[in-house]
Amino acid sequence: MGATQAANHCVLSPAMNLSAVTLTGRHVRLEPLAAGHVASLVRHAADDEVWTHFGGARMNDEAALRARVESAQRDLAQGVALTFAVIDLGRAEAAGTTTYFDVSVPDRRLEIGSTWLGRAVWRTAINTEAKLLLLGHAFEVLGCLRVQLKTDIRNLRSQAAIERLGAVKEGVLRAHMRRRDGSQRDSVMYSIIADEWPAAKARLAERLAR
Repeated sequence: MGATQAANHCVLSPAMNLSAVTLTGRHVRLEPLAAGHVASLVRHAADDEVWTHFGGARMNDEAALRARVESAQRDLAQGVALTFAVIDLGRAEAAGTTTYFDVSVPDRRLEIGSTWLGRAVWRTAINTEAKLLLLGHAFEVLGCLRVQLKTDIRNLRSQAAIERLGAVKEGVLRAHMRRRDGSQRDSVMYSIIADEWPAAKARLAERLAR
């Protein structure tokens, strides 16, 4: 069944909404965030540059990461969010996290975000394949009609990465969030809808093949 067909026949329900799942590719495995990931995440999270544009609280030490694991497990139990550890298969370690959240079952919509990755895996296949797995699961298994992503207007690297996914820039949410330094953040909003997914999937697969 193609992505558009899947979206037309598979409706998100609270029972199947964000159940624990592991998604595996050639370069990366995404698995629900757990305490066993903390030790390797601490090493990647120690780099301050990782958190320059991150919208949430910094998770750059063991205590913060353990608290994040606990909150992620509560969110999953309530069916409101699913946070994955991003496992770099080449290094056999967790190198960051990413999350499904802002789920609307009636609208068949969710957001991918709160993503951070250690500098060691920047400009590798890790992020591209992680997004391919996340988007594929959202459209082809959960039956989403829309997946959205947003980022800080200052974060040009993130905007370029999102645009390479084939996402459409929809506009800017002005004064959308407060940054950790107290300044007000404008957020750039992007989306991919079900009808666009087959073409976006093909582009991502081609990039990975290169």
